Amino acid sequence: MNPKNESELAACVRKVLAQYFRDLDGETASNVYDMVIQCAEKPCLEIVLDKAGGNQSRAADMLGINRNTLRKKMQQHNIK
Repeated sequence: MNPKNESELAACVRKVLAQYFRDLDGETASNVYDMVIQCAEKPCLEIVLDKAGGNQSRAADMLGINRNTLRKKMQQHNIK
């Protein structure tokens, strides 16, 4: 399943997850949602912070989250 109007990012996630399940080779998957969020969240935060010139308020606005939430996520991912 790969809809024509799917974003490049969604198509990438779909491809990587399909490979992940193939690599499991019959083993049971667990915590897939958390794994995907954790893998995607850190680079997302880093790139947006860079585009915002390190300005956390601007980055939070770009991300559509509260500045305090951004700071919490930065701590979780050890982003300075």
